Amino acid sequence: MNFELTSEQRMTRDMVREFAEQEIAPKAQEVDKEARFPEETFKKMGELGLLGIPFPEKYGGSGGDTIAYALAVEEVGKACGSTGLSYAAAVSLGASPLYYFGTEQQKQDYLVPLASGKALGSFGLTEPNAGSDAGGTRTKAELIGKEYVINGEKCWITNAQYAKTVIVTAVTAKNDQGKNIISAFIVPANTEGFTITSPYEKMGVRGSNTSELVLEDVKVPKDNLLGDPAKGFNQFLYTLDGGRISIAALAVGIARGAFEKALAYAKERKQFGQTISSFQGIQFKLADMAMEIEIAQNVVLKAAWLKDQGKPFKKEASYAKLFASEMATRTCNQALQIHGGYGYMREYEIERMLRDTKLMEIGEGTSEIQRMVIARELGC
Repeated sequence: MNFELTSEQRMTRDMVREFAEQEIAPKAQEVDKEARFPEETFKKMGELGLLGIPFPEKYGGSGGDTIAYALAVEEVGKACGSTGLSYAAAVSLGASPLYYFGTEQQKQDYLVPLASGKALGSFGLTEPNAGSDAGGTRTKAELIGKEYVINGEKCWITNAQYAKTVIVTAVTAKNDQGKNIISAFIVPANTEGFTITSPYEKMGVRGSNTSELVLEDVKVPKDNLLGDPAKGFNQFLYTLDGGRISIAALAVGIARGAFEKALAYAKERKQFGQTISSFQGIQFKLADMAMEIEIAQNVVLKAAWLKDQGKPFKKEASYAKLFASEMATRTCNQALQIHGGYGYMREYEIERMLRDTKLMEIGEGTSEIQRMVIARELGC
C-alpha cells in the first residue's frame, strides 16, 4: 500500500495552501463577522484553476483527481470554513452533476464556465418539507410542448445568490409503486419566475451564501433536463456521495486549523510556573486531537481514491463524512477548552471554527443519515 501523494497532488496541495494562507485566512474573521460572501476570493480561485481541479482540461478543468480536490478543500477549509463550504459546494454539487450526467452540449454550455472559474454553480435539492427525506420532494416539473414548467421552493441552498446556473430537482411522474420519479433540471439563475433570496441568519459558515429558491412557472427547454429523467434520484444520491468526501475534507481542514492553534497556545500559555503543554491533562487532549485528525485524513483519502479508481465508494464516503464531521466538532470544542476564556473570544478564532464545523454534521446528509447509509451498505 502506497500512502504517498503523487507529485501533482503535492503540487496542488502546496499551491492551495499558499493561496489560502495569503488570500483567504486574513479575511476569515471579516467574512464571518459581516456574513459577506467573498466574491473577490472566488474570482482569484477561478483564475488559479481551483474550481476545475477534478475535471478534464477539455471542459475547462485542471485535469486533476478527487484526491487533489479533497486536499484543496482541506486547505481552503483550514483557512476559512465559509469559503471552504462554498468552494466544496461549487465543485461537488454545482459542477459535478453536469460532468457525470450532462450531454456533451450541456457540458460545453454549462460545465465549461464553472470548471474554468468564470461562473459559480449551485444545486437545489433541499425543501422545507424534504430535508433528510429527499424522496419527499414537492417541487414539480411538467412537460408542456418543448418546455418543462417548474413550480416549487427550495431552502438552504449554497451559493445560489451568486450562481449562474442552479441544478434543481423536481418530481416529473410517479412509478408503478406510486413513488415520486425525481428528475434534475439546469435552470439559469436569470430565468423568469425564478426568485433567489438569502434571508437566513446563521450560527456558522456565515460567509457562505445560503439561499431560498422560489420557482413560479419557471420554463426551461426540454434540453435542460439533466441525465436520465427516471434516474434523477440515483443521480443526486451519487452526487451527494461525492459531496460527502468534500465535506469530510472540509471538516478535517477546520479541525487542523483549531488543533494547530491549540498546540501553539498550549506551548506558550504559562500557569503555575510552566507551560500548560507540560500538563498531562492538556497533553492527552492534544494527543487525541492529533490522532483523530490523522485517522480522518486517511479515511477521506481512501474514499477519494476509491472514487478515482471507479470502485464503489458510497459506504466509505459516509464513513469519512460521519467520522470527520463529528471529529471536527470534538476537536474544535477541545481546542476552545485549551484556550480557556480566550477561546471564547472572537479574536482567537476558535469560537468561529466551532460554529462553522457544526454544520458538517448536518449538511450533505446528517450524521444520522450517514449511519443509515452505512447500515444499509452492511446489509442490515
